[in-house]
Amino acid sequence: MQRVWLILFSACAALLAPLSARAASGAQEVDAAWAKAVKAGDLDGIVACYAPDAVLWLPGAPEARGTQAIRDAYEKLLSNNTVAEIAMSKAVYETVKDLSAGWGNFALTMHPKGGGEPVVLRGRFTEVAKKIKGRWLYVADQASLDPPPAAGANP
Repeated sequence: MQRVWLILFSACAALLAPLSARAASGAQEVDAAWAKAVKAGDLDGIVACYAPDAVLWLPGAPEARGTQAIRDAYEKLLSNNTVAEIAMSKAVYETVKDLSAGWGNFALTMHPKGGGEPVVLRGRFTEVAKKIKGRWLYVADQASLDPPPAAGANP
């Protein structure tokens, strides 16, 4: 009887292994690389997460299309701030073949390099990643800040 359970357990583990491998692929894989690079202040690492013709829309910033524009957008952000924490919540990822999408909420805690209190940005993100030459890269990355609470609403 023990042998039967061992065989069943091994079969279940073998079936679940591909599911866990898939869970961290596509846009989710790029998110992990992006978050690591942002927290390290690694501009080259951040830019490496984007396809050469990708588009980036950051809150309150003009559209950044292509490698140089994306580099410039992040260089501006990182020259004024140190990113201390990145949290993603309610994240959903869907991957089909070589395309992957992700969406959810984020909280970004930054310390201004000029001093002052930490700034926490909360918002929503939507992204599309594509597998290009064996690597997952963002092709579209959009973030928007949460709207202010409605007048008279309890926070």
